[in-house]
Amino acid sequence: MASSKEYLDFVLENLSSLSDITYRAMMGEYIIYYRGKIIGGIYDNRLLVKPIPEVRHILPDAPTEVPYPGGKPMIMLSDVENRELLATLFNAIWNEFSINTLSNP
Repeated sequence: MASSKEYLDFVLENLSSLSDITYRAMMGEYIIYYRGKIIGGIYDNRLLVKPIPEVRHILPDAPTEVPYPGGKPMIMLSDVENRELLATLFNAIWNEFSINTLSNP
């Protein structure tokens, strides 16, 4: 099942406090970028993010789901209306990727 544009718009609205959120449609789903880094995506109308330790720390009980058959498990965000939580998570993921990029050129 492909994700709907309406669900994408709903998620983007809840991320509107963050600048530089972009997305790319890919085979009926949407890859979500924050400040140029892939943070996660919308798969089957589910917002899934990269399973970094900081996200696990913030959401220890969040379920993991595979985005598509054969994909690596990602953390499913069920509270997509919590704008503050989304901003915290997206910043944590972006910071983790930025630190790793700087220390591993």
